[in-house]
Amino acid sequence: MSTWMVVEDEPDIYEVLLAMFEMWGIEGVAFVDGEEAAAWIDEVDRGGMPGELPELVLLDIRLPGVISGPMVGERLRKSAVLGDVAIVLITAYKLSADEERAIVAQAGADLLLYKPLPKFNELKLQLERVLAERRALAASRSNK
Repeated sequence: MSTWMVVEDEPDIYEVLLAMFEMWGIEGVAFVDGEEAAAWIDEVDRGGMPGELPELVLLDIRLPGVISGPMVGERLRKSAVLGDVAIVLITAYKLSADEERAIVAQAGADLLLYKPLPKFNELKLQLERVLAERRALAASRSNK
């Protein structure tokens, strides 16, 4: 079973996402702030998290605390274990094109989605597409 991760401070949103994952046959893990997520990534890098690790992360841009969504994305990309995970940023805030580019680049994100998120089937297709592209990229790097 695949595992996907959500870093989102709004309970209504992360609960709906986790329920959708379950309907799609995907295990979900959620964190409500950047500090929690960063501590978990550090633990994974130390080898302290046995079992299935996430292939995809849905990451809210604005989180409570000091560590923002893009900072979590940066940390994921630097991870020896999770560096090839697909990262999808989500936000309810309208960003300019320049802000979008900067945040996507900072986080090493594969996609940026605005809330409200796409409908059930469209969201699934977009996430599966991003995951397939990320897998292909990781495979091409490992073949070099």
